[in-house]
Amino acid sequence: MIFLLIAAIVFFIVFYTKIIEPKQFLASSQPMFKFLIEKDYEFLLRLKYGDDADVNKSFGLRIRNGILVTVVAMFLFLSNMQFLYVLLAFIAGYLIFKQPYTNLKSYYKRNLHHIDLMLPYYLKSLEILVQHYTVPVALSKSIEAAPSVFKPGLRSLIAKIESGDMSVNPYMDFAREYPVRDSMRMMRLLYRLSLGSQERKQEQLTMFSRTISSLQNKAREQKYAERLSTMEQKTMVMLFATGGGIMLVMLLSMMQMMNY
Repeated sequence: MIFLLIAAIVFFIVFYTKIIEPKQFLASSQPMFKFLIEKDYEFLLRLKYGDDADVNKSFGLRIRNGILVTVVAMFLFLSNMQFLYVLLAFIAGYLIFKQPYTNLKSYYKRNLHHIDLMLPYYLKSLEILVQHYTVPVALSKSIEAAPSVFKPGLRSLIAKIESGDMSVNPYMDFAREYPVRDSMRMMRLLYRLSLGSQERKQEQLTMFSRTISSLQNKAREQKYAERLSTMEQKTMVMLFATGGGIMLVMLLSMMQMMNY
């Protein structure tokens, strides 16, 4: 306990007197932990918080919290320092470090249904642009009016195309980032449209348009089915509440009559 108290006092003095500046310490140590950053962390962060999200700051806070938990846990085990306790301290720090990413991943999965319903309407606006521009230019112009949920993926897609990747991979990466109904097929159609000659463009546009219309119809049907299901559930709740209330009143009336 004495060692713990001494360590805590030293730790406080070092940071309070700014012998080690906390922000500077985190900024200088952050590159050492870059290997821990997840491939889709930036995408998930911008998906939830928009373009104003500061990836470096958020990642730095994760590192800080993880280090603090590890250090505190090691201080707690200082009087009985064993390999198992050291391992537990690092595991606790790693779990705290991972928690924000896990929350972002959960948020993304919860919103996949919303993305599924929005994709056909975004593709419809893209179809109009493709009629007048090439596919890469149309994608670039569609970002401003696109739903915010698609903007990180679109920027990544356009950046890969502009870097010289003319393969299907950027389109498939976008489809994997938004693994909703028919996203793979739509991105393949869009890729073929980007490769097609001017003579075949109208034919490919027609196929693209038909597929989008089919997706829109499915989205409408799904919305109507969800509304109908919600109304049915509310109706059932009302019926049970009304029936239960009537039964309760009848039961109370019968008990009152029996008392007389």
